[in-house]
Amino acid sequence: MIFQDQTVQKRVSQEEWEVRVQLAACYRFAAHFRMTDLIYTHISARVPGEDNHFLLNAFGLMWDEVKASNLVKITLDGQVIDDPTGLGFNEAGFVIHSAIHGARHDVACVMHTHTPSGVAVSAQKHGLLPISQHAMRLTGHVGYHDYEGVALDLEERARLVVDIGNKMTLILHNHGLLTCGTSVREAFDYMYYLERACQIQIAALSGGGKLIIPTEEVAQKVANSFARPGYQEKKGEWRALLRMLDRVDPSYKT
Repeated sequence: MIFQDQTVQKRVSQEEWEVRVQLAACYRFAAHFRMTDLIYTHISARVPGEDNHFLLNAFGLMWDEVKASNLVKITLDGQVIDDPTGLGFNEAGFVIHSAIHGARHDVACVMHTHTPSGVAVSAQKHGLLPISQHAMRLTGHVGYHDYEGVALDLEERARLVVDIGNKMTLILHNHGLLTCGTSVREAFDYMYYLERACQIQIAALSGGGKLIIPTEEVAQKVANSFARPGYQEKKGEWRALLRMLDRVDPSYKT
């Protein structure tokens, strides 16, 4: 029973349970698309109606083991409110996620990865290049944060907050990628396309040929197209992904 506590759903609000299900699904999607780094990266979600509390993965679980019932509920100060597995949480994950949730009240979910392509782009001085539609849709939405070592220093939180500003994506130099969202779905959406943009960039640079760089005007036009009113509401990827997950392994909902 280390991975599941049947009583969790009974002791949390319906709103919190729904967010737990969405967050658990996000972990499973990230595992499906190979965005994991064993047990060492994290996705968090703010608890509805409890602005000081957020949910994080239990430290020691693989992402395809995460369920709605085994997420850890903690405060912005690091106090454990509910830990069904008893595994606790990753300290570096707490530093990064508490920084964003504490400063950005518009953010409901934060996602952080260490993928090979993401880390590779984070180590490139020029940063993310506008060489694909995937990258151009993020024009104006990407911040950068200098590497300071493993994120165990609480003082780094203030610098993370400054570097992300009001953006929804942050490239952590020599470290990896971070995205935010007003919902779990939106944070995953940003991460999926940021990750794809990084994969494309590494592939394009590895070819050794001269790159075609669209103009800033074109890049902004692409970003504006994806930001047009009503676009996010009409997107169907998340619903399609949930259908896939329900077919493959619906245990995320338990």
